[in-house]
Amino acid sequence: MHDPFEESLRDLLKSPSSDHDDDACLHRVLKTANRQVGAGDLFALMGHWVGALMIALNNGSAHVSPVSRRHTSARSTDKAD
Repeated sequence: MHDPFEESLRDLLKSPSSDHDDDACLHRVLKTANRQVGAGDLFALMGHWVGALMIALNNGSAHVSPVSRRHTSARSTDKAD
């Protein structure tokens, strides 16, 4: 299976540099990996937050009922005609 994250890390490791500094290459790879993982975590957090909000709205909607301020008196529907 093709993994774009792994492919981008491989490209960064294989990229030619003028004096091939391993520490700089490793720093660049780790910085990019950290950025990509952080973005994934952020989107996962927002997804869980939206799911929790939808569950809360679904559970709370049963407790919301229309409120009428009019007083209802005994109607004639209870009486036989």
